Amino acid sequence: MKLDSITTMAIAGILLVTAAPVPCHGQARRHPIDQAEKKQRQQQRQEEQKEERKEQRQAQQQQHHAGDWLRRYKDLPPQQQRGALEADPDFKRLPPERQQQLRQRLQHFNSLPSQQQDRILNRMETWEHLTPEQKGQARQLYSQIKDLPPERRRMMQTAIRGLRQMPPEQRQQVLDSERFKNMFSPQERELLGGVSRLPLAPPEAGQNDQEPEE
Repeated sequence: MKLDSITTMAIAGILLVTAAPVPCHGQARRHPIDQAEKKQRQQQRQEEQKEERKEQRQAQQQQHHAGDWLRRYKDLPPQQQRGALEADPDFKRLPPERQQQLRQRLQHFNSLPSQQQDRILNRMETWEHLTPEQKGQARQLYSQIKDLPPERRRMMQTAIRGLRQMPPEQRQQVLDSERFKNMFSPQERELLGGVSRLPLAPPEAGQNDQEPEE
């Protein structure tokens, strides 16, 4: 009987020990892993943001380089221009389809009158100095204007040409005038106000406002 009692107590003790809950130990083991995963995700987000900022800087540098390149070589014969373009280190790093696109743009640029070439260079210079946020805003505004019916779009382009040649305080007065309220809807006046606040070069008479390209 004494032996059986001792054996029973031992078995009961083993059962109590093995049945003891252990989730706390499991949670303690998982906690450092969760922290490491969280830190890894944060580092990944930081790397992605860093890469995005790098790409934005490279895009701005490429645009600035394009304007400088055209100013430097625009007066050369087309054949020499083509040779300079093909030898440009930045051009060599571009994919083939982008290279072909630039060749076509250069050919189109050379076919334009000198006065129009100067307007394009001035517009490129202004565009180069816009911030990424301003460029995004400009694309959005011109995209909405482009979606208007042709007649309304022409009226908007005429108004934009006039507004850009005014000082800022006069632009707002014109936008709030009864004449503009009768000519344009509230949405159209909002688009006009957004475009007039952008630091873009004023177009000359007879020039249509087009969606800016980078």
